[in-house]
Amino acid sequence: MGIKIISDSTAYIDKSLQEELNIKILPLSIHFPDESYLETDIDYDYFYNKIERTGIIPTSSQPSAGEIYEAFEAAIADGDDVLGIFISSTMSGTYASALSSKEQLQKKYPSCVIEVFDSHTNCMALGLQVLAAARAAKAGRNLQEALQAAGAARDRVRFYFVPETLKYLKKGGRIGTASALLGSILNIRPILTVDMDKGMTHLLEKCRGTTNAVKRILNLMEEDSNKFGLQEIIVHHINAPVKAMQLKHNLMDLYSLPISVCTIGPVIGLHTGLGTVGVVYCTES
Repeated sequence: MGIKIISDSTAYIDKSLQEELNIKILPLSIHFPDESYLETDIDYDYFYNKIERTGIIPTSSQPSAGEIYEAFEAAIADGDDVLGIFISSTMSGTYASALSSKEQLQKKYPSCVIEVFDSHTNCMALGLQVLAAARAAKAGRNLQEALQAAGAARDRVRFYFVPETLKYLKKGGRIGTASALLGSILNIRPILTVDMDKGMTHLLEKCRGTTNAVKRILNLMEEDSNKFGLQEIIVHHINAPVKAMQLKHNLMDLYSLPISVCTIGPVIGLHTGLGTVGVVYCTES
């Protein structure tokens, strides 16, 4: 008997790590008026170019309750315990559907063991929690120890990001038209983060220009590094590889840690838009 770690596509975990650590990913979906895709199937360049070309902001949807139920049941049939770690429950109904599947399956299979964990976040801030649990499982830890590993990562993870434009936040209803217009005129760049208590994205600070916003994020990282120490660093971006690589090089000059670059996919990217760059990292304590 082992532990099956199940998450969703907004974790953006590299496929090689999914295979190495036996992580099952359930995809969310993207819906344009004329076509729909699983997030794991759509080409990111095609997706973002279509938004730019048409001006249409698509919608997204969670995995169906049936898909989650089937993934859990398949793991149970293999004799595994199940640990599901999903996007923040305030951002998506995925977590609630997973809880429902757990309740149904425990009635059907009274001896099965299923835990469902709310990451309170998304992107690799979610991904680091999934990886922590999966590595614990691979090392032979039991389900509760894998769950504790995810919880410890959730307590230590940080996620800061800067949109290049405010128009996606405006179109998505997350910022008013007047604020978006004034911000564009004044070259204001919001530093956004995820409140790990409430699991919601919120404005942390405002800076004049992307360069200053990134510098402020580096200052926040330095404060955490001095106080807690740093473990893993991931640079996130949305179709901005040059900016992401520059940020990676800046971080390499500051920290002797492995630093990876990860593209944010459509489900999260549609809210902030092209040019967004950010950092996810985990503190040591």
